[in-house]
Amino acid sequence: MNGPVVIMGVAGCGKSSFAAALTQALGWNLIEGDEFHPPENVAKMRAGIALTDDDRAGWLNVLADELVRRGPHAVLTCSALKKAYRDRLRQSVPELRFVHLDLTREQSIARVTQRPGHYFQPALVDSQFAALEKPVGEAGVLMADATQSIETLQAQVCAWLQTKECV
Repeated sequence: MNGPVVIMGVAGCGKSSFAAALTQALGWNLIEGDEFHPPENVAKMRAGIALTDDDRAGWLNVLADELVRRGPHAVLTCSALKKAYRDRLRQSVPELRFVHLDLTREQSIARVTQRPGHYFQPALVDSQFAALEKPVGEAGVLMADATQSIETLQAQVCAWLQTKECV
């Protein structure tokens, strides 16, 4: 299992919950991407304003630096919605792998609505799906059904991380 992993997907897919369980199982370091958003980004999302590519650029640079700093045994949560965002992270860590937790718009809205107090507003879900470029066919990506249990996902991802195809 060489190289860090990004747990990606739209809001509500379970990135944080799954990444916490995975890092505990692997004994790796967790990088919670949301903690690195600048205050301006958080304020926009609280106000129900979708982030732009420009808003995300600095955040992605910080996350890339954090991945390099933490080394090969790190799990990052990051929506990584567009191929350009994933490529930006890959520039800093070429061996980076991604697990895309996939779910429907309706499932995302239902989950986001159940997170009272979180700065990400349910009204922003549509903007995430509009921006999403699924990583189908990209090397080093595992597509996973976000509605599976954390235990099932963990077994699937751990098995994938041990295969040569995921490098």
